[in-house]
Amino acid sequence: MSVQETDNNQEKSPSSKTLSSLSLSASLDENLALFRRIFANDGTLRTRMINNAYSKEIRCGLIYIDGMADRNLIQEAIIRPLMSFDFGDIEDLPAEGLIDKIQTQIVNISEVTLFKQPDDLVSAIVAGQSVLFVDGSSEGLSLNVQGWETRAISEPSTEKGIRGPREGFTESLPVNLSLIRRRIQSSDLKIIFTEIGIRSKTQTCLVYMENLASPDILQDLQKRLEQVKVDHISDTGYLAELLRDERYSPFEMIGSTERPDSVVGKMMEGRIALLVEGSPFALTLPYVFVENFQTSEDYYLNFYFASVNRMLRVIGAFLSISIPALYLALVSFSQEMLPTMLLLSIANARKAVPFPTIVEAILMLTVFEILREAGARIPAAIGQAVSVVGALVLGQAAVDARIVSAPMVIVVGVTGITSLLNPRLTGPLLVIRLFLLLSAFFMGLYGYFLGLLALVIHLMGLRSFGVSYMLKVGSTKPKDIKDSVFRAPWWYLYVHPVIVGARNRKRKSGNKP
Repeated sequence: MSVQETDNNQEKSPSSKTLSSLSLSASLDENLALFRRIFANDGTLRTRMINNAYSKEIRCGLIYIDGMADRNLIQEAIIRPLMSFDFGDIEDLPAEGLIDKIQTQIVNISEVTLFKQPDDLVSAIVAGQSVLFVDGSSEGLSLNVQGWETRAISEPSTEKGIRGPREGFTESLPVNLSLIRRRIQSSDLKIIFTEIGIRSKTQTCLVYMENLASPDILQDLQKRLEQVKVDHISDTGYLAELLRDERYSPFEMIGSTERPDSVVGKMMEGRIALLVEGSPFALTLPYVFVENFQTSEDYYLNFYFASVNRMLRVIGAFLSISIPALYLALVSFSQEMLPTMLLLSIANARKAVPFPTIVEAILMLTVFEILREAGARIPAAIGQAVSVVGALVLGQAAVDARIVSAPMVIVVGVTGITSLLNPRLTGPLLVIRLFLLLSAFFMGLYGYFLGLLALVIHLMGLRSFGVSYMLKVGSTKPKDIKDSVFRAPWWYLYVHPVIVGARNRKRKSGNKP
């Protein structure tokens, strides 16, 4: 094709706004020409003329996009049957009857749909399906021959566990749905498909248990999805930010996981899962604060050990935000609260350090975050070595050079280690740690405790799809704390959490004591 012909095709290519006004013709050549104009300058478009070996009057045209469709399936299930099928006497068979015969008796495809509008057929083509036209008919058949390379199912790198399933979601939506279906073989499992993205038309689906999920939350979620107006969606992270209730809070209002077993467990508690084509992460909602400290592995281990692990995560989160602020407040404002020998040791270590404690803390915390980010971004083979060795070398060098004191290196090291206990809270803990540190810098222990009070007030006011973010936190009712900071034995978990609302709170397993 010459440059002049390409430019002409580009000028004649109909836009998405005028596509709905077009119509199909009874002429096969005109229909093929129309779709060549629609996909002008698209080098992946493939067209194939098919003639029947017994009846020269039967002419068909096939359109698909290379790389999105399975070539072997096209050859064996569409082209070969159309070429070798004996139609017999077709003089009395109208074009509509011919395309119906092809749809029901000839092509060996499980999913075949008849469309009359070009925009429907265009959507089918870009989704990886092939479109078949028959000369004399103003309709087109959409045949599902999708077939592209996908990543194999493997263990999630972000949520590795000692015990439990090793399967993780992939970037293929059908594969992800099959992983959920295999775990919930029930007709109560419902899947609602929708498209998001004005230009990308990304396939998204809601997955929930009809007899457990709250209808009000489901309706609210669907309404919010309809209001999402973006050009494209590449990952569930887009939707997590667009659908959340509290847009300016550092805490996540919607859960995210790569593990199918975790999604199934949350759906069995009445939550709704949201999956997106091209993303290995699934969103779960509503999301409450205690979920930050829960893992799917907790339910595979002994409840004593699982409860201890949860307590360690809670303590780790508290220490991560508190240690720098408390150290600063005690050293700068409330030295009398420290033992004399400890105070003398800290004073001796800080004797030759030129910077105030607040500068030390911010400097060392920044360096630690840089090392953590570098360890996460560089190749895994050397990432761990860089993060560990880098921290040791830089910390020792900073102490020897009298840039920071040894106690500050210990404080920052413990802070960093405890923050790693809760990967889901890495971002929020970083923000809160800095907030409490500045509060302690201005007002000492009073600032620290006022900062904690402000944090509690903020958390108490958060909502996730109408559900209190601090659900079950601070409650004294046994039924509310059975699966919060502690994990009770399975035989005590005989009711679903209150998050389910009024729908089937009693589990079908477990015995009421």
